[in-house]
Amino acid sequence: MYINAIGHYIPSKRVSNEYFKNINGLEADWIVQRTGIETRSRCSEDENVDTMAYEAVENALPRLPYSIKDVDLIVAAHYCAYDTVGSAAHRVQRKYGIQGAKALYASSACSSFVNGLEIIEGYFAMGKATRALLICSEQNSYYSTDSDPKAGHLWGDAAVAYFLSKDKESENDIKVLSVYTEGLGHIGKGPDGVMLRPKEGGISMPDGRDVFMNAVKYMEYALDKNLAKCGVKREDHTYFITHQANMRIVKQLARMMGAPMEKFLNNIQELGNTGSASAPLVLAQHQHDLKKGDIVSLMVFGGGYSCAAFTIQR
Repeated sequence: MYINAIGHYIPSKRVSNEYFKNINGLEADWIVQRTGIETRSRCSEDENVDTMAYEAVENALPRLPYSIKDVDLIVAAHYCAYDTVGSAAHRVQRKYGIQGAKALYASSACSSFVNGLEIIEGYFAMGKATRALLICSEQNSYYSTDSDPKAGHLWGDAAVAYFLSKDKESENDIKVLSVYTEGLGHIGKGPDGVMLRPKEGGISMPDGRDVFMNAVKYMEYALDKNLAKCGVKREDHTYFITHQANMRIVKQLARMMGAPMEKFLNNIQELGNTGSASAPLVLAQHQHDLKKGDIVSLMVFGGGYSCAAFTIQR
């Protein structure tokens, strides 16, 4: 499986830590120390999950080696939805007139993007699709409550769009070496660790410590499971990218792996936690920095709980 083109969209609005002092009583320095976040991206009033998806697709199109109308599978994989019936997949299909394509919506919290990638891998393996579009658009601000002192200050908004194919399309393609996902609803707080209930306060994280401990443990676990599939070693990597939930998680994971922080690419300082879009968004931002032969692994942990990882080679 190959990545043919990557696009992304980040709203221009930024919300600083100082904003939260009078909202939930948290000091700016405390937020930085506990999370690493200095600002977070926020949609404007005329933006939403679907409009960000359109922008991410538009950003990818100049690098796409075939017509978007040749796509035969559209997967929207994220947990923030503007409309759970007319999904972002269906909206994009309509906007670009992609006839004859399958279109669906899938969610597994912050593991959603990688689960979407695995769904596409499955369709390719079954011979039911050959070219796919994976959309991941998270408007956390649509559901979050700024006054929540446990999690209201964490969230950012952003979207990515990845075009993928079963076979190589051009010399610029990025090869997906392996994909691994696993549900972890049976561990720790499980489905109660992170919740999104629109009529009951939106996004909440009742026990951040449980999320922290399991995120560190199971992102490394998912990485090792995934690398065992493709035969790549940790020392072969140019970079690692983790789910951008908390900079302390990234640093702890780096210590556990015995890898220098220089090998970990991040954007949480400026954008906050952009949900399941966060890790693929970091890759999107650094795609032009990768050299031929570079290997990168992305690892994520999601509420529910779930973990996932995938490895690419330029």
